[in-house]
Amino acid sequence: MFFSKMHGIGNDYIYVNCLEQPLQQPQEVAKFVSDRHFGIGSDGLILIQPSEKADFEMAMYNADGSRGEMCGNAIRCVAKYVYDRHLTDRTSIQIETLAGIKEADLTVTDGKVARVRVNMGRPELEPEKIPVRYPQKLHQIVDCPVSVGGLEYRMTCVSMGNPHCVVFTDGVEGLDLEKTGPLFEHHSCFPNRVNTEFVKVLDRHTVQMRVWERGSGETLACGTGACAVTVACILNGLTDRRVTVKLTGGDLDIEWDAKTGVVFMTGAAAHVFDGEIHLPAVMQNRTE
Repeated sequence: MFFSKMHGIGNDYIYVNCLEQPLQQPQEVAKFVSDRHFGIGSDGLILIQPSEKADFEMAMYNADGSRGEMCGNAIRCVAKYVYDRHLTDRTSIQIETLAGIKEADLTVTDGKVARVRVNMGRPELEPEKIPVRYPQKLHQIVDCPVSVGGLEYRMTCVSMGNPHCVVFTDGVEGLDLEKTGPLFEHHSCFPNRVNTEFVKVLDRHTVQMRVWERGSGETLACGTGACAVTVACILNGLTDRRVTVKLTGGDLDIEWDAKTGVVFMTGAAAHVFDGEIHLPAVMQNRTE
């Protein structure tokens, strides 16, 4: 299998051009290539596929093989991949995901994509659609108490095509995410599991965040998570509508447009290397 390794501010995935090489058993392949000791090492697997609805389709698989609806860092890398590989010559493209079609505007420097601005759509705040099962019937889950591991937290829940639980804290450096993250991810409130962001507000325009992603664990960055964090900050009256989200791997610029209700994410995308890996026999492609 030929592949590329790419990352969006440290959120790294293995990218496979399925326009040229079909891939079977992507769930098993995702687990195999993501292993940082026996595989290539990544937060998951991304398939770039043809689409009947958009210019391209992005299929995302987490490191545990589960299918994800959307990844903000990965979609920027998909945009860079298709432009840099001359699969398109346009600097505004549409990419189909399980969370809908996303529009990406590319900033090109010296013939290569350097940054990408993505229309991430409108956030979903209805608990049933996130989904969140909360004991009380509420229109939104904003600054609501939740008991996790014997401790009480205040959470704000947002879907950016995938579910997020945002928790504000006085600091993020000392958090034991290996312990706390799985407790949130598998909490009974979240029937589809959840991505959890722990956030410290630095000022009206800047926040710091660490993230536990369902199916992958702690990652250096999460694009949809940064969008959910910005929405949560605004809902709680903590920031203005344009926010720099400082993640472990770098910064993302997020804006929640007041007129349209759309969230825009802008950030870098980077190519690391190309390679070829021999998959175990049970995962190898088979042609009819």
